[in-house]
Amino acid sequence: MINITVNGKPEQIDIEPDTPLLWVIRDVVGLTGTKYGCGISECGACTVHVNGEALRSCSIPIGGLEGASITTIEGLSADRSHPVQQAWIEEDVPQCGWCQSGQIMTTIAFLKQYPKPTDADINANITNICRCGTYERMRRAVHRAAKALKA
Repeated sequence: MINITVNGKPEQIDIEPDTPLLWVIRDVVGLTGTKYGCGISECGACTVHVNGEALRSCSIPIGGLEGASITTIEGLSADRSHPVQQAWIEEDVPQCGWCQSGQIMTTIAFLKQYPKPTDADINANITNICRCGTYERMRRAVHRAAKALKA
């Protein structure tokens, strides 16, 4: 048994320890907001927070996460009221939407380190891939969220 907390709820997971966290979140816990993209930690669609750090869950074995606290997109707010989610909505960022939960989770962690980001900071540090190419809208949303978080 592996004990973790997902979005504030304790979970006892009985699964092979080399199972990626992504599949535990989706198939065992039943939260499908975290998406599978590439399976090799390149695209970022599977980004969640592990003990407050944004990590790509497709390549993290559950066996090394005993006692960890995991936050998924579903754990941010019940009504999409988190400032980053609101910025995404206000800037009309999603096109297909597949990468957006990972983009949002990455942005939240990024803004803790860069509360007043420049476009160069965003370009260098938010490396998630969006096949639809909504990068300009994402940049605007990151700036909007930064302003909202410091207000």
